[in-house]
Amino acid sequence: MNEAERNILGLHLPTDPRWVNLASISLEDILTDHAYCEQKAATSCISLIQRYPDKIELVNELSPIVTEEWGHFRLVLQELRKRNLQLGKQRKDEYVNKLLQFEVKGGREEDRLLDKLLICALIEARSCERFKRLSEGLNDDYLRNFYRRFMESEAGHYVTFIELAETYIDKDKVRKRWQEWLAYEADIIKKLEPRGDRMH
Repeated sequence: MNEAERNILGLHLPTDPRWVNLASISLEDILTDHAYCEQKAATSCISLIQRYPDKIELVNELSPIVTEEWGHFRLVLQELRKRNLQLGKQRKDEYVNKLLQFEVKGGREEDRLLDKLLICALIEARSCERFKRLSEGLNDDYLRNFYRRFMESEAGHYVTFIELAETYIDKDKVRKRWQEWLAYEADIIKKLEPRGDRMH
């Protein structure tokens, strides 16, 4: 990852180059996992809207993302069907589960909101980076373009979550916590074995 990409996504550690090769070997698995990631992105936004209906900017910004993510789920499902592949069962997401261990539990509502938004931002940033890897590294021309479209479509999502955090919470506090999250996420990436059947 060059400096410009790192600045755009903020991520401290790039994806292991071996990951794309592993993913290309198990297309059914990676497409299945991708489909569920899009579904979970939509439901995460719905949960935030349900929890904070009084936060008008949050509701307005996340509502179209729900529609977009669900549309992406349908696109991935269509790709599976087109290739005569099956949507398998949803798998345990070790990456997200490890992120959740760092989330503030209890305490002030502001701190809980901040972490929920930053977790979403981080997952979106990492997903976008993975889409970029697939768009550049797969041998299948169609799938390279397929993932380039996802990368372009979702590139701004992580910024939306950070900007929402800064709408409701002091910017210095948001930026400080974001740096803590980035460092924590890099440590997760460093320790997780690259798996071709997982988007993360």
